[in-house]
Parts: sequence; structure tokens; C-alpha cells
Amino acid sequence: MVSKKGDKTHKLLGKIFSISILFAGVCSFVLATLHKNEFLFAVGVFTIYMVTTGWRFLSLKNIQTGQKIEKIDWLIFCFMILGSISFIFLGIKNIYNKENFGIVMLLFSVGSILFLIQDYKTYNGKIKSKNYWLLLHLQRMTGAYIASLTAFLVVNFQNRLSFLPWLLPTIIFVPLIIKWTRKYF
Repeated sequence: MVSKKGDKTHKLLGKIFSISILFAGVCSFVLATLHKNEFLFAVGVFTIYMVTTGWRFLSLKNIQTGQKIEKIDWLIFCFMILGSISFIFLGIKNIYNKENFGIVMLLFSVGSILFLIQDYKTYNGKIKSKNYWLLLHLQRMTGAYIASLTAFLVVNFQNRLSFLPWLLPTIIFVPLIIKWTRKYF
């Protein structure tokens, strides 16, 4: 995030970050299955989706001039649709069982649906910014960082202020996403 965008260091560290996040996402699926942990499942879906779409938008710079969306992009899109459906199902199930985490899962579903709508519009050329690919890249990569940092803090720093690890990365990084979006829009 701090290196000059587009230079060798940024590209190298970006690849390392992306591969690491994909690996962590796959590991979260395995752990979520072994330990029946819905939080790990949700974080895994989000981080994989955010980092793959963030990476892919670098290759989708010419949608406005007729570039075709590749099968991998639609596959990632379908992956998130399945994730959204599972978030809704898990949210309703948890609320029915009087578990507060159901609200979190429903919020995950709302966020994922908003991303899907944004992607669908982008894939169909309904783009408002000529730098859409850069905006979506930085939003998604920073979003993947927020998701992974949140998971790390929640798991490793439980205290009296148990809500703080859930909110701190978002509080810190969303204003930066807004600032960067305004800069490049």
C-alpha cells in the first residue's frame, strides 16, 4: 500500500500478498470445515473474492471499449453468489437459534450482494470512471487486507473491548479507500 503504484516493488509485494491471502483463504475453508467455524468460512469467502477480483481488474482495463469478460471472472462471480446464499442461510439459521452472529452473517450477505451488483454493472460496461479498474483494484485489495487483518486481530486479541478488533481495521482503512477513490475517480 505504501510503495509507488505500478513499480517493481509494488508488483512483487502485490503478488506475494495475493498468493498469501489466497493460501490463507483456502486454509480458512479447511479449518472452518474441521472446526465448524462460520466466521472462518465467511472471512475465507470474502478474502478470496476480494483478492481475486482485485487482481483480475488489472486485466480488465478495456471493458469500456469492448473487452470481453473471461470465464474465470464469471466463475469468481458465481463463487460469490454461492457465498452470498450461504451467508443468508447461515444468518437466518443463527437468528432462528437466537445467536447474535446471525446478524454478522446477514451483514456479510449484504456486502457481498453489493459487490456482485458492482461487478455485474462493470462487466456489462456500465462504468462511470475511466479508471474503474484502478479504483476496483485498490478497493478490493485493501478490502482483502481489512478482512485478513480483522480475522487476525479477532483471533489473537480478545479482551474486554472485544468489539475493537472487529472494527479497528475498518475504521482505519475505509477512510483511506475513500480518499484514494476520490483521488483516482
